[in-house]
Amino acid sequence: MSVIRELRELLRLPGFRRLFVVRLSSQAGDGLFQVGLATLFFFNPEQQSTAGDVAIAFAVLLLPFTIVGPWAGVLLDLWRRRQVLLVGNLVRAAIAVVIAVLMVTTGVGPAVYVLALLALSVNRFLLSALSASLPRVVDGPLLLTANSLTPTLGAGAVGVGGGIGLGLGLLLPDGPASDAAAVVLACVVYTLAGCLALRIGRDELGPETVASSSRVLARVRQMSRDLADGARHLIARRTPAAALTVMATSRFLYGVTFIASILISRNLLADPRDAAAGLAVFSLVLTASAVGFVLAAVLTPVLSPRTGPHAWITLCMLLAAATQTVLAFTVSRVPLLLCAVALGLAAQGAKIAVDTIVQRDTADEFRGRAFALYDVLYNAAFVGAAGLAALTLNDTGWSRPVFAALAVGYLAAALGYRAVTARAVAARRADGLEPLPRAVRTPGAEGA
Repeated sequence: MSVIRELRELLRLPGFRRLFVVRLSSQAGDGLFQVGLATLFFFNPEQQSTAGDVAIAFAVLLLPFTIVGPWAGVLLDLWRRRQVLLVGNLVRAAIAVVIAVLMVTTGVGPAVYVLALLALSVNRFLLSALSASLPRVVDGPLLLTANSLTPTLGAGAVGVGGGIGLGLGLLLPDGPASDAAAVVLACVVYTLAGCLALRIGRDELGPETVASSSRVLARVRQMSRDLADGARHLIARRTPAAALTVMATSRFLYGVTFIASILISRNLLADPRDAAAGLAVFSLVLTASAVGFVLAAVLTPVLSPRTGPHAWITLCMLLAAATQTVLAFTVSRVPLLLCAVALGLAAQGAKIAVDTIVQRDTADEFRGRAFALYDVLYNAAFVGAAGLAALTLNDTGWSRPVFAALAVGYLAAALGYRAVTARAVAARRADGLEPLPRAVRTPGAEGA
């Protein structure tokens, strides 16, 4: 298959290979860390059993990322991104140690929640740094494949880490030590990821100009202006702004479905009093979504070059609309899992194309800010989705009018994006900007 062949070509690039290993190890640690939080927040028999409770938990987890994200993003254009990967992972390791100690000694309390929020905020910062670094180690036609595979295989690493965390919980006797085991192992993996970052050259990941300490302090004072400049740059480039808009819209709609799937798994397809059974059903939904992500990684490099990235995003939105239409009529287990596969394909396929558009049509000195704004929109959309879910979903998670409205929303996103990007590409040509090619040719795509 062409994807396997292109992956082999990517792995021959030393810079990509080292960055890829850092991503996999870092995100495996995320899986270990997050599985404990998911169990605590969403499948604890005594907590988060209603739509409002689940929505509040998501808002609490994601709102700080929305607020902190822009300020961190400006620093990605000033600091060595290699150092960000090193220090960020070591900071998360230290936080994980403290959380584990608190869980064993004093139990879960406000300090654990605050530290968890801090660790997850650093995580979003690191993911932005990884995305902003990718064009420094991959260029040309392989960039699309790299954007397809790295986040998808990174998500797979999260799944592996989460599976190991769940296994630890099943093997160890119930108690504080069992709860803290996954967090302790996450600390070890985060430390490994930080050490692996040392294999990358200090300046290899950019940016072109590294700021001194005094300049960093000066730039922190004008971050708002810098972010505004970044937003203006994306708007001037037109296609990145359109891509970020459709990404935020898709994330908002996907967030409502995701929250609904938690409630459906726990309260409709399982006995609400049996949290373990609900978690098992939701694990199947996540597995089905992961299958969709893998399909996106395989299909996007093959089909997107033929359709063009903008048309591919439109097709993904139409596929997502179809999944919500099905769920408006039935929410039994098999259709739910099939729709999870298709929605995973649609969400990840669109994201891969959006990443590529933002990377290629954004100047390097603005990429850190571009992906910081990306994270803000990404998380703010989910916070908004949490609010909508709290207002519209019942405690079983299934509502025919809500799923019908989601289908209409995806359809509107597809049609709107198609119309906006047609004008944006024409305007780029009129402005003398090099347009994003209709078909990004990848090695072997002709015979795929």
